[in-house]
Amino acid sequence: MRGHRLARTLGRDPHETFRGASPLELLFDLTFVIAFGVAGNELAHFLADEHFGAGVGGFLLAVFAISWAWINFSWFASAYDTDDWIFRLLTMTQMVGVLILALGLPDMFDSFEHGAHIDISVMVLGYIVMRVPMVFQWARAARQDPAHRGACEAYIVTILVAQAGWVALLFAPTPLGLTLVFVVVLVLIELAGPVIAETRRGGTPWHAHHIAERYGLVIIIALGEGLIGTMASLSALVGPEGPGWSVDVAVVGLAGTALTFGMWWIYFIIPAGEVLHARRERSFGWGYGHIPMFGAVVAVGAGLHVAAYFIDGESQLGTLGTIVAVAIPTAIFVVGVYWIYSALTRSRDPFHLALLVGSFAVLAAAVALAATGGTMAWCLLVLALAPWVT
Repeated sequence: MRGHRLARTLGRDPHETFRGASPLELLFDLTFVIAFGVAGNELAHFLADEHFGAGVGGFLLAVFAISWAWINFSWFASAYDTDDWIFRLLTMTQMVGVLILALGLPDMFDSFEHGAHIDISVMVLGYIVMRVPMVFQWARAARQDPAHRGACEAYIVTILVAQAGWVALLFAPTPLGLTLVFVVVLVLIELAGPVIAETRRGGTPWHAHHIAERYGLVIIIALGEGLIGTMASLSALVGPEGPGWSVDVAVVGLAGTALTFGMWWIYFIIPAGEVLHARRERSFGWGYGHIPMFGAVVAVGAGLHVAAYFIDGESQLGTLGTIVAVAIPTAIFVVGVYWIYSALTRSRDPFHLALLVGSFAVLAAAVALAATGGTMAWCLLVLALAPWVT
């Protein structure tokens, strides 16, 4: 029985055995199911309407905002999960901030389409709600854990500077192009914070196996979007206005599930926790490299959702465009798997290059089949084989 009384915010033992995700962390992750779902749905709508620039631009910003919110909490919790009542209430407040962030995503996507400015007002509000308790958490750790005070203070400073920049951006009447420049600068400031804290100010006692498990759980959350996209395609086929049960229904179901399962399989081949435990300094390439991977997995689900729109007659894209919408993020994910492996092991294996070539050959075959008049179902089935090469 745990009383959840007030506890000192001391760094946890980075060599602690059997350290896994807590029930609170799993609950916290559920808010990101919603956020990634909203981002994926918006991307699918924009791609189906052939608004590629607005859809992709909005999605890139959404993926960074969602992923960075999760990263901010998860690395702190890996080092300072006291699980007392203050930690729990502050985490609940951050969950509210994530939901507010998700509510602001549609307005941000729409503002990309209109081209005058980027509307991130609700998203910034969500970040403020998240970051007030986050700064309090770091300040609490800085006060109660003198051994890691320098790193905690570095996190506080960079979080406040970056957040002040996002708030200032709300009141800057800049055109879209200049706004994007400011966004890039602020993103770089965000990314620099952990680098400074962990390499220049002593670092924090995060747990390698724990953080590897946490990233894996987010990959699984994102893969759920692929299953949702598959279910949407199946519903379009067997629904009241669809053609009904047929061989194509079985092929689409198999293709979507096989693609999702193959992506899951190749990601969890990599023993990230063991390598990070031995080479903690390699965490940045691995951790930051996951941001585009999170986006790629969600985008695969969005592409499968576009396939559902195509089957339902609600998409402006043809078979070729729809297959490309799934093939591109699949390719990014496969490359990402090899990138994080390389970032961890500092190795180059010629055989891996052959596997990448084989994966791209499968993707090219799916696109070629679509270009020559192949049906959606069989094109998806060929495409689904890409991760199975690895």
